[in-house]
Amino acid sequence: MKDAFGAPQSLLVLGGTSQIGLATARRLVAHRTRNVFLAGRPSPELDAAAAELRGLGAAVRVVGFDALDPGPHEEVLGKVFAEGDVDVVLLAFGVLGDQARDETDPAAAVRVAATNYTGAVSAALVCGTALRRQGHGSLVVLSSVAAERPRRSNFLYGSGKAGLDAFAVGYAEALRPAGVHVLVVRPGFVRTRMTAHLRPAPFAVAPEAVAEAIETALRRRTELLWVPGPLRYVMAAVRHLPRPLFRRLPF
Repeated sequence: MKDAFGAPQSLLVLGGTSQIGLATARRLVAHRTRNVFLAGRPSPELDAAAAELRGLGAAVRVVGFDALDPGPHEEVLGKVFAEGDVDVVLLAFGVLGDQARDETDPAAAVRVAATNYTGAVSAALVCGTALRRQGHGSLVVLSSVAAERPRRSNFLYGSGKAGLDAFAVGYAEALRPAGVHVLVVRPGFVRTRMTAHLRPAPFAVAPEAVAEAIETALRRRTELLWVPGPLRYVMAAVRHLPRPLFRRLPF
C-alpha cells in the first residue's frame, strides 16, 4: 500500500535491465519506495541493477522472467503478488530490432513482434488480474510515439507498439471499475543503449526525464503521458499529414 504521503511502497519492473525502468525505480526509491522486484532474464546486468537499488536502500528481489515464454507468466508473476500487494507495475521491456534485417527474416520479425506485443499483453493481463484482485495499484505501460504512425524505418517496432498501445488504452477501461489505474506512456526518442546507434530525433530525452514524468503522472493518476509534453501536439499534426508529405520527413 502507499504510505501516508501517497508514495508507492512496492514496485515490480517487467524488464529489469531497462534503462527507463531502472531510472524510474531509482526515482521512486529516492521517494520512499522500499520493495522492488526486478523481473527479467538472468544476467550479470540484472544482478548489477539489483545491487545498485539495494545500495539506495531498497529491498530488491530478482525474478526470472522471459517475455517470449508466456507459459510460466502466471506462475512467476503470481509468486510476486503472493508476497503482498504491489503498488506499481512498470511494463518496460521491448526490443527495437534491426528493421533492414528483420523485414527479410520472418522469424526475426516475429521475435520482435512477440516481445513487444504478445509477451507484453500476457504479462499485463497477469498483473492486471492481480491488481484487480487486490483492488488498487497502477499499471504503467511503456508505449512509444512510434505507435502513432508507422514509418518506413521502423514499422516492425512501431506496429508492435501500436498494438500494445491500443491494448493498454482499452485495458484501462476494463480495470477502472476495480480501482486500478493504467498509465500509458508515449516517449519520443530516448537516449538509451537501444538507440545508441541511431541519430537522435527532435525532442530527444534521457531516461531520467521519462522517469520524472512517470513519477509525476503516477501521483496525479494521469492516464496518457507524452514525454516530452510538446510531442502531443507534434504527433497530432504528423498523424494527419498526407502520405507524400509524411514520406519526406527527416525522422
